[in-house]
Amino acid sequence: MYKLVWGKLALLLTVSLFSTSLPTSASDVCISKPYNIASRNYGTSGSDGSDGRPGRDGVSGQSQSIVANGSPINLDLSGKDGEDGEDGERGSSAYCSHQSNEDHDIQAASGGDGGDGGKGGDGGDGGLLTVYFNNLEELKQIFVRASAGEGGGGGRGASGAQGCNCRKKDWEIEKCKGTPGSPDYKCTKKKYRCTDGHDGSYGSNGSNGRKGDLGRLKIIKSKETLAPDIFKMTVPISELASKQFNLSKNKWDTKTGATALLAPGSVINDEYQEFDKRLEATFALQWLDKQPITRFTESATIILNDNNQVDITFPEDLWIDGNSKTEGNVTKYTLSYAVPKKDVTRLAVAEFAGAGENLNIKLVDLGGRSDIINTQFRIKYYVQDSSERGFPDNQKVYTGDITPELVTRDFNRFTLALGKLPNISEASRAGAKVNIELEITRTLGQRSAKQTINWQGTIRNR
Repeated sequence: MYKLVWGKLALLLTVSLFSTSLPTSASDVCISKPYNIASRNYGTSGSDGSDGRPGRDGVSGQSQSIVANGSPINLDLSGKDGEDGEDGERGSSAYCSHQSNEDHDIQAASGGDGGDGGKGGDGGDGGLLTVYFNNLEELKQIFVRASAGEGGGGGRGASGAQGCNCRKKDWEIEKCKGTPGSPDYKCTKKKYRCTDGHDGSYGSNGSNGRKGDLGRLKIIKSKETLAPDIFKMTVPISELASKQFNLSKNKWDTKTGATALLAPGSVINDEYQEFDKRLEATFALQWLDKQPITRFTESATIILNDNNQVDITFPEDLWIDGNSKTEGNVTKYTLSYAVPKKDVTRLAVAEFAGAGENLNIKLVDLGGRSDIINTQFRIKYYVQDSSERGFPDNQKVYTGDITPELVTRDFNRFTLALGKLPNISEASRAGAKVNIELEITRTLGQRSAKQTINWQGTIRNR
């Protein structure tokens, strides 16, 4: 019986010597030492408090369409108030375990931060009231309350929790080497310190919600319901030339004095809209570019504006040159050229040849559209000499524009007569090493882009 009990105790002591759990009492300090050495602190930091949930936004007021007939009408289209945000939760305090004298500095655990307060919900907007009428005086019988909902209050931030304080600020530990009584036996003392843990910080208060907007009024001198707007279309470019597109929209005039039109005491935005007329237009595109329109997979957007003209917008990565003409209700857009932007700046050096006045550099347009794109060149030309120390040194010979008379274009190939530029022919003897920086400006219609080519080479014998 006793052998069995002592056997179990021995097993428990063996397991506890290898345990990494926190010490539970002063008698456990020697067992917990491996954990403290690894963590370099004592105690367990507190958890941060949860943030408060934001308040829900208020529901906007109902929008309604009515026909004024001279009978009294009472409407409430008010937006609802936003809800208050919840308060944050307080951080939890640090757990301060037993502090022992370690052979290193230690840091006490800190308290958890307080949670932030939740944002207040935004107030709901007042609803939209649309009134059909024959006689403007009939609106005097309509009382409407389309007030804005108030924003909810922000929740309060919570306080942080307390951290652990060191029970002992500093201590000394003596360490000895060698065998006691022998000449090599030596002991030294070293001081260590403990730093108090920080208290958790306060959470921030949540912001208040925004007040909603007052409801709005639209009036239409008619008893017929308006047709919906079809003023904007996004169409694949490949389909633009195959048919005509019909667009329409309701044109409104913006005025002030809404409250004077309605029954006294009505609450609504004083700015209102009155129906003017129905706009209808047709858009057609004529494609003149030599490339087939079916090659272009991008989409364009056509929009009917208040001038009863249709505007077309192409993607940013597509360069377009064309013009628009409107006759009556028909807008016709003639597209002369279309070039993908990626093909605009694809010039590359093809050849560097000649010397002296006959020196030239040839470029090829890999995008293949130089017949329609305007191209201008600017150059920085350097000749590499050897300095007195024997190291190569770039000497700038010429910087400036290359005028059009020095540029020859053969479809998509350019020849730049560099030898005709000032100072270059004298410095461009056979065998000279040159560095060239070409800045190329490409323009089509209202679009422009720059490309820079850096090239190095040696002038060959004539």
